[in-house]
Amino acid sequence: MIVGLGGSLARTSRSRAALERALEGAAAKGAETLLLDLRELVLPMYNSDDDEPGEAAAQLIESCYSADGLIWSSPLYQGTISGALKNALDWLHVLGQRDPPYLHDKVIGLVSAAGGTQGLQAINTMEFAVRALRGWAVPYVVPVASAARVFDASGRIKDESVAAQLGMLGEEVVRV
Repeated sequence: MIVGLGGSLARTSRSRAALERALEGAAAKGAETLLLDLRELVLPMYNSDDDEPGEAAAQLIESCYSADGLIWSSPLYQGTISGALKNALDWLHVLGQRDPPYLHDKVIGLVSAAGGTQGLQAINTMEFAVRALRGWAVPYVVPVASAARVFDASGRIKDESVAAQLGMLGEEVVRV
């Protein structure tokens, strides 16, 4: 199972559309996929003093822990990942008590959608989190630059070369 985690809280989310395309690439290679859309998941804010997960956090935690691989996607907000994705990643802290802990040896593909050309900043932030959670980021990443030109108003990908890159990322996660 390849779990896609991300998107944004926006109704029309370019990072969610990119994540969906990457998951299609994973499915094309025979993987089962699951989208954990941050808009639909509605996670409470993580609080280490009260980290007993409710239903939404438990779904996130168990889905990520049992996944064979993951794909994370975030918009670029103020030079980094969205607060919604950061909160979801914070909830994964409770996996530190498991054996193996965290996302030990899980393969994770990384995607960002940026209004300008700085999408690698979100990718770099996610890569730090991958290492902290003991996962492995695939070297191939997809920072979608100038996302407003790549996606139409309803979030569909207009640029076939970007669609191909996202599909290849999903395939790469399955291959690794």
